Amino acid sequence: MIPRRLNPAAAVAAVIVLLAATGLALIHARRADGATERSEPPASALTVEVVSPGRERWPRRIQADGSMAAWQEIIVSPETGGLRIAELAVEVGASVRKGQVLARLADESVKADVRKQEALVAQAQAALDKAVADLRRAASLGVEGALAPQRLDEYRSTEASARAALASAQADLGSARLRLGYTRITAPDDGVVSSRAGVLGNVVSSGAELFRLMRQGRVEWQAELDATALAQVRPGQRAVILLPGGDRVDGTVRLLAPTLGSGSGRGTVYVSLPAHAQVRPGVFARGWIELPESTATTLPESALVPRDGRTYVLMLGDGSKVFRQAVAVGRRQDDRVEILSGVEAGSRVVARGGALILDGAVVTVSGSTEAAPR
Repeated sequence: MIPRRLNPAAAVAAVIVLLAATGLALIHARRADGATERSEPPASALTVEVVSPGRERWPRRIQADGSMAAWQEIIVSPETGGLRIAELAVEVGASVRKGQVLARLADESVKADVRKQEALVAQAQAALDKAVADLRRAASLGVEGALAPQRLDEYRSTEASARAALASAQADLGSARLRLGYTRITAPDDGVVSSRAGVLGNVVSSGAELFRLMRQGRVEWQAELDATALAQVRPGQRAVILLPGGDRVDGTVRLLAPTLGSGSGRGTVYVSLPAHAQVRPGVFARGWIELPESTATTLPESALVPRDGRTYVLMLGDGSKVFRQAVAVGRRQDDRVEILSGVEAGSRVVARGGALILDGAVVTVSGSTEAAPR
């Protein structure tokens, strides 16, 4: 049988129908693929733990540094001059007691002066005894009328002069004995010898420094603070000093400087240290002064990401995406840091590994949120 020839119009229509069917099939396939892609969640960058900021009562601290110095210094000087140093009885670093002899001056000339004054006192005493006896005899004659009143007055005057001469000689003797005592230079109080300027055989001048003592062996920490920090410090507050060797010493604020340095604008805080503290004057040390406790918002130190001179944390947002948030930090205690601003209570923060996660990355949260200490 001979096939029938198709109508050209019918052929064109068939082609159009075929193309339309193919196009619809492709559109449905693309939509299906798109739906499949949307149904699949984006790939996670990392599995992390999250924490929320905690509220804790923390002691406030003011960091400071300063040097160790003697609580009080005593300068030991001779009270008489022109005498040679005959003996230096103590060395630098020696502990001395009040009244202990530190040095002795040559006293031969002073002893001779004492003997001379003793002789003058004896002479004045003899003159007074004679004047008293003469006055007694003259008085008895005057009663009988055998002695003129004028002559009797002369005896009285002589007796008074002799008595005054004796008093003067006795005063000179006391001065000589006092100078003899000054040849023994003693410690005014308990202390430790911090320096010795005296040289054996040297002739000293009155008031010249021979020794310098650390009174009672006490050392204090003289910390320097600016005006803002100084206004928060009060006598009696506890201080902790970190010594260069790694030891810690507890102290107590004793006194605040009444004025600030004109050049530095800083004031001195005097911190008393215990007597047994093994510290030396002149040592530079760092430490802090503890203030009353206050409430702090804290996060683990591992949650902080330092970058470009600032500090950030990674916050967990919608869709398990993280975003970087700048924060201001304050006090540190153990492994936690105070957050002053940038994070609110209830926020979810990546606990660790934030430096490895990009801003905007999707993460997987493992387990439950870690509870912050209170």
